[in-house]
Amino acid sequence: MTTVFPDDPTPLARAAEEHVSLARKVESIVQLPRPAQTRVFVVANQKGGVGKTTTTVNLAAAMAIKGLRILVIDLDPQGNTSTALDIVHTEGTPGVYEALVEGESIGTLVQQCPAHESIQVLPASIDLAGAEIELVSLVARETRLDKALQSYLHEAEQKGERYDYVFIDCPPSLGLLTVNALVAGREVLIPIQCEYYALEGLGQLLRNIELVKAHLNPKLNVTTILLTMYDGRTNLSSGVAAEVRQHFGGTVLTTAIPRSVRISEAPSYQQSVVTYDPSSSGALSYIEAAREIAERASGQKREAQR
Repeated sequence: MTTVFPDDPTPLARAAEEHVSLARKVESIVQLPRPAQTRVFVVANQKGGVGKTTTTVNLAAAMAIKGLRILVIDLDPQGNTSTALDIVHTEGTPGVYEALVEGESIGTLVQQCPAHESIQVLPASIDLAGAEIELVSLVARETRLDKALQSYLHEAEQKGERYDYVFIDCPPSLGLLTVNALVAGREVLIPIQCEYYALEGLGQLLRNIELVKAHLNPKLNVTTILLTMYDGRTNLSSGVAAEVRQHFGGTVLTTAIPRSVRISEAPSYQQSVVTYDPSSSGALSYIEAAREIAERASGQKREAQR
């Protein structure tokens, strides 16, 4: 049966048409392409409430269900990423604090995500709240996560268990924890909400990224910007999206993540929206965003081979 929409559809009809179209695109994705080597993403924005944790969790879940192997590092003392992936992270639970401050091997600290066999998580507990202060007096304080992560990734590859993607969820600040993430990462993914003040403070984040690139990690680049909390019915969302696309060009993913009740509900059930409601607009959008990220890597690889 063919769904017929009027020539000049109402906002509701237009949204339904877009949902059907997105569902068909996502349904055709059987397996995402594996990158030639592990891609390490830092999900960062010092503004709170822009969707960093939501993006980390749902991109990881979307890639996992499409055949990729994922490591998630929760670097936020609030531990929301760990909660959403149903990972134990009560006070005293070994995790990223032990890796950063005490130098323990990440291999002894990661936990298996119950909902996804191919996602491993390095959790954050409240113990991480004091890590910023403790790191100040440590040798090579900015590179501790990088050394621990590279060692673990090498071990995993030697065992034939190479990760395809690493997602590091940062706290909403530009302190030593975020600096450690930027030194350990190779790519920065910045979620930007489609609301007023969306670009406020972004300049400071970009300047810090450039400082880290110049002095600590020359391999770091801002490769991906994802629009979140998008509502195509409002002029505000459309205006912010247009401004971000004009300013950042091809770095911005075509897919925007809609404002969605399902996305907000999922963490309360310790799930990603991808597993909580797979047919929702939020789940479909995150899967499509994951496809874009994966296929961009494949395209870059082909360009490099020419």
